[in-house]
Amino acid sequence: MAITAAVVLSRVRIRIWGRSQGPPQDQGCASGSATSDIVAGAQQFPQCCGFVAFFYRVGDSRNTSIEWEGACFSGNQARLEFTEGDRDKPNLGGGVLYLKTSEAHSWACMDLYVFATPYRITWDYYFSAREHTLKFDSWEEQAELEYVKQHGVSVFLMPSGMLGTMLSLIDVLPLFSNTAWGQSANIDFFLKKHMGATFEKRSQPWQTTINPEDVHSGDFLAVSKIRGRWGGFETLEKWVTGAFAGHTAVCLKDGMGNLWVGESGHENEKGEEIIAVVPWDEWWELALKDSSNPQIALLPLHPELRAKFNSTAAWEYARSMSGKPYGYHNMIFSWIDTMADNYPPPLDTHLVVSVMSMWTRMQPAYAANMWNEALNKRLGTEGLDLYEILTEVENREIAFDDLLTIPEQDEWVYSDGKSTTCVAFILAMYKEAGIFGPISNSIQVTEFTIRDAYMLKIFEDNQTRLPSWCNGKDEKLPYCQILGYNRMELPEYNTIEPYTNMNEHCPSLPPTYDRPLRC
Repeated sequence: MAITAAVVLSRVRIRIWGRSQGPPQDQGCASGSATSDIVAGAQQFPQCCGFVAFFYRVGDSRNTSIEWEGACFSGNQARLEFTEGDRDKPNLGGGVLYLKTSEAHSWACMDLYVFATPYRITWDYYFSAREHTLKFDSWEEQAELEYVKQHGVSVFLMPSGMLGTMLSLIDVLPLFSNTAWGQSANIDFFLKKHMGATFEKRSQPWQTTINPEDVHSGDFLAVSKIRGRWGGFETLEKWVTGAFAGHTAVCLKDGMGNLWVGESGHENEKGEEIIAVVPWDEWWELALKDSSNPQIALLPLHPELRAKFNSTAAWEYARSMSGKPYGYHNMIFSWIDTMADNYPPPLDTHLVVSVMSMWTRMQPAYAANMWNEALNKRLGTEGLDLYEILTEVENREIAFDDLLTIPEQDEWVYSDGKSTTCVAFILAMYKEAGIFGPISNSIQVTEFTIRDAYMLKIFEDNQTRLPSWCNGKDEKLPYCQILGYNRMELPEYNTIEPYTNMNEHCPSLPPTYDRPLRC
């Protein structure tokens, strides 16, 4: 949801900092008993106007304002005033946000805004040049008042007004359509455009009949779905992480030589996403029937690592995790490693926390599963909901974006057990099977994205050793594509030697997704 919202929204941005940090030294702060400060900054985004923050400091007489250019109005100014409380909540009060618009580009245009705190989201649109007001009759609770005094109200500007917003929705909504139109939206209008993917057509056959004797325990399966519900979700996941695959599974062989597939994210008969180990034939049949039109590649382990792979330990791990739910608890935390360099503009921490808030209001159980438990782990607390977490962050004088970047720990146990996404499940199995050798205890696999996994230098690097059925006649891929009529590309495949504390502080900004060494 946060990712989808990011495609739709450009924003006038607020900064979150801890009380001990204060605002940047080159920016002014106004104060007073009734008026919140507006702190201006210079950072620009491709689609948007700039950077605005509301910041309250008692006893400071400086006074500043912020101006920005909107999609419709060239001149925009904003300020926030606090108001006295009503009879029901006399100690909380409310507020009025004043937004003055001027210099319209045309008589028929309008600017559309979304206003948010972690406790509420509302919207308004402006088509006349004058001072507009947005009234907050009362803050929801004391915590919201303190939050707004410290951080202000997030103001999101829709790109290009109402028309631009509709066009943005037209770009995003087809990604989830299980049609040829949806597939074209994913490939042509998103992955090619925003990630530089090529999707070259493959020569036939597009479906490979594998020989199970050539597949071994630990061989990695990379899956890319390109239409329908999961295709749309994977496309957005690929965009924010830089991965050219959206799902993964792993091969296992039993003592009789039978081939199985271990997978976190296997859908059971109840429609739940769980960890499961299923026979290869069953998994392959489901893949062939999958309406999301998946592309699948088999990435064989390097022979030296295959020889070291402890199949007994791998099976023990797989059985211990079988039936547990997919790792929703830490899914977003494998992506967020840095304060700012994992968020494709206009997405940022403030939009993330606002969407977290919205989902917490609408689906509290969903929110607890997706982030509340993980945030409690990072704070060393238990049972706090999102608003209590924000209060705790304020009390400790730390920034929420700092909290998001604290690395996930593999040993953390959640209310329903250890939490592993599709790729973390495989890499945790690799740890148990000895693939990472002496540095196993210094690698947190729950910090890995799918891209991080297939970039590991642990796979076959000699094409002549690939099975004879691998790829088509004209294909020279370093791995085996076994399904799909588009060529599956995995940039920087098999290039990075494992190292301690791997992938704990890595940026992932499109379109190049550059990462420093040993991040």
